Amino acid sequence: MAACPTMVIHKDVEPGAESDLQQDLQLELHASVSVNRWERGDLSLAHDNVAEEVAVALVYNGISHVVMMTSPNDLKDFALGFSITEGILTSADELYGIELQQHDAGVEVQMNIASQRMMQLKQQRRNLTGRTGCGLCGAESLEQAVRPIKVLTRPGHVSDQAIQNAVLKLDQNQPQQALTGACHGAAWCNKQGDILMIREDVGRHNALDKLIGALVREGIDMQQGFVLISSRASYEMVQKVTAVGINALVAVSAPTGLALRLAREAGLQLIGFARPHRHVSYSPELTNDSE
Repeated sequence: MAACPTMVIHKDVEPGAESDLQQDLQLELHASVSVNRWERGDLSLAHDNVAEEVAVALVYNGISHVVMMTSPNDLKDFALGFSITEGILTSADELYGIELQQHDAGVEVQMNIASQRMMQLKQQRRNLTGRTGCGLCGAESLEQAVRPIKVLTRPGHVSDQAIQNAVLKLDQNQPQQALTGACHGAAWCNKQGDILMIREDVGRHNALDKLIGALVREGIDMQQGFVLISSRASYEMVQKVTAVGINALVAVSAPTGLALRLAREAGLQLIGFARPHRHVSYSPELTNDSE
């Protein structure tokens, strides 16, 4: 299998200025609702915050390819990240333009991509319309269900201390989760465990796609840190991070067996059950406390 090159896209953006890709629609992320709260035998009327989700259609060169249910924020990051992790694009340079169009039924993300990539997309003949962050909806064959993993050029080496530093900071960096209790988070951390960037979504796949889209947009060196996710590590999450050369994935919950096998095949450092003061390494040969 071919090794996966590190994907680094450098773009010049003035400090403090938003790139065109950062521009997003101003949609409500949550709603306040009246609820009856039962606690210890007492019933009371209260208000609660519930997370919103919206149907988002990804449209390439005028052709709708997929409709996903997502949190209505960071949609351009989501579109770029999904396009790259699904193999529709190989770099941000193949995305010539992107525009959000709001409709009563949801949001369309109109993308203009390279003609060669569009030809390949048409050949795939995949329709992924489905549930929240569904990773397999519309795969037409068993072969499409699990794509070959890309072998990393350099295995991951993240220290136990860095993992714990990031885990201890995760909750305070998830404002939508704190408000609604319904959102997953995907965080980019440096080798010391500092959280430098985070994206949230009602879908765990979506949160990771949003993060990857932002990392590609910002031109981040994918081998200079690791990803921390607030969910389990399914095989799709392993495929997404290795697709862009990320070599270490830390999950709050467990990995699946397939995710573990693919991680070992790719050379991905995989950590599960990452909680305060404890975690499990599923690739102990890649653990390195000296960094």
